[in-house]
Amino acid sequence: MKSELSRRQFFRRSTAATAAVGLGGFLTTKDLEAIPNNVNTYSQPSDLKITDMRTVTVHRRHIIRIDTNQGISGYGEVRDGGSKTYALMLKSRIIGMNPCNVDKIFREIKQFGYHARQAGGVCAVEMACWDLAGKAWGVPCWQMLGGKFRDKIRVYSDTPFSSEPGEQGRRLKERVDRGFTYLKMDLPISLLKGIEGTVSWPKGELNPFQQWRGNYVSSELEHPFTGIRITEKGLDVFEEYVASVRDIVGWEIPLATDHYGHFGIEDGIKLAQRVDKFNLAWLEDMVPWFYTDQYVRLKESCTTPILTGEDIYLKEEFLKLFEAKAISICHPDLATSGGLLETKKIGDLAMEHGISMAMHMAGNPVTLFANIHCAAATKNFLVLEHHNVDDEWYDTLVEGVPKPLVQEDGHIPVPDGPGLGIELNEEAIKENISEGGYFEPTPEWDDESSHDRLWSITKPNKPEQAKS
Repeated sequence: MKSELSRRQFFRRSTAATAAVGLGGFLTTKDLEAIPNNVNTYSQPSDLKITDMRTVTVHRRHIIRIDTNQGISGYGEVRDGGSKTYALMLKSRIIGMNPCNVDKIFREIKQFGYHARQAGGVCAVEMACWDLAGKAWGVPCWQMLGGKFRDKIRVYSDTPFSSEPGEQGRRLKERVDRGFTYLKMDLPISLLKGIEGTVSWPKGELNPFQQWRGNYVSSELEHPFTGIRITEKGLDVFEEYVASVRDIVGWEIPLATDHYGHFGIEDGIKLAQRVDKFNLAWLEDMVPWFYTDQYVRLKESCTTPILTGEDIYLKEEFLKLFEAKAISICHPDLATSGGLLETKKIGDLAMEHGISMAMHMAGNPVTLFANIHCAAATKNFLVLEHHNVDDEWYDTLVEGVPKPLVQEDGHIPVPDGPGLGIELNEEAIKENISEGGYFEPTPEWDDESSHDRLWSITKPNKPEQAKS
């Protein structure tokens, strides 16, 4: 670590240097040395090099640790549901690079990401590099992203679904009593299960009430192709359900909805028009994000804000939605969208189009705090999702920040510590490992060789290849 000047010495020298410039003089060598010597670094940033990458799996989510030649480590996390292989395959490509050059590394590896979970490795590496850069220079990530617009971040908690509206309302009301100022609930087609005359569909392989993985085509088939339709009786059930929940939680708190079912946009429009009167905060992912024209139809058909984006990688696909005026709120998941800097860029692009940015997040605290820093640095940020507010183990995984992580006002304070502002609690991590060990060595990923350039053929790496 570099030696530090005393506060008095620094100001004496910096004042003298400023005076010299103001009088038309020149800075002395001693004056110039005073400035870098005063920077509170945790290492020699210019000489920092990546030496290793390891992983630990906590509650089926993969945290990565990138180590360096100067004894500092940075943490990232693969998107929930993604494979740790997505990150480990990048190890050989980044060893020897300086993690402080975050954008340079990101541009080298972003070709290995794609939409949804396939971006998990690239984004995990990007998170870890920001953490390392912040630790090396002694500044928080939000500062490196341009400074912060807010000191605390509003969060909402996805609330477990109940088909009984009174119970759903009670669960949401408990969130309000805990201090949350934003709510979200599912509004799924399974609400109609067992009620005759509410749904029509081609019988056989389809199960309209199965949205997730299963032995049904409808759980994997995109919405326009299922033939599932909701009847007027079914729409009545939806409307009565939302009305009951709204009466319980009140009309002043924002209430968003998600997870409707694999039915087409026409029925999505009918549902949107039925629930318009309840002043919902948004309708989320009514159809897959890449059907831009269908989002335009939906947005123009109702007055409830339309939202999508949690599965989009990089800003270019968001821009298509912005330019088409297809959504009211963008919804990137930082562990998919490209990491901290790319997500801030997405937020800035959205702001230019009059669109706010909510953030999807279903990860462990490493991902949570990556989002906290990005949200702090993005002006048009609205609210951040948090899936684990009911899990006691969650807050124990990290140290260095106030506990509980979500304060009584439903916000998380933005940390001022270097990098992500957190350190892992080794004991708690080990108690919650769901597979494998604690950051075990990964030498098998050290020397993977591949020609990755996307144009022409590169010059050979070995002299003997050049001669042949």
